[in-house]
Amino acid sequence: MTPRLVRLAGRVLRPVLLPVQFALLLFTLRLGRLRAARARGDRGAISIELALAIIALVFVAGAVATALYLLKDKVVTKVEQDPNLPGGAAGGATK
Repeated sequence: MTPRLVRLAGRVLRPVLLPVQFALLLFTLRLGRLRAARARGDRGAISIELALAIIALVFVAGAVATALYLLKDKVVTKVEQDPNLPGGAAGGATK
């Protein structure tokens, strides 16, 4: 990849992955609080922090899956519209 293309990809992906970055920050925060609760020996706080960390991790996975699904839809429509691409409108794509 050319450096120009890498910069362009970075500029396009950063806003798309912003919710994922937020959820990863939330997950890291929860793990830090979990370590602090473990150091204090507070079993109730440990279970609560573990549950919240798992919820944050599920949110991250959902955000990644959603981003991939939206990207797939965008690519499929672009391929269907461009007759020069394999499987394009002139190529007779099958579903």
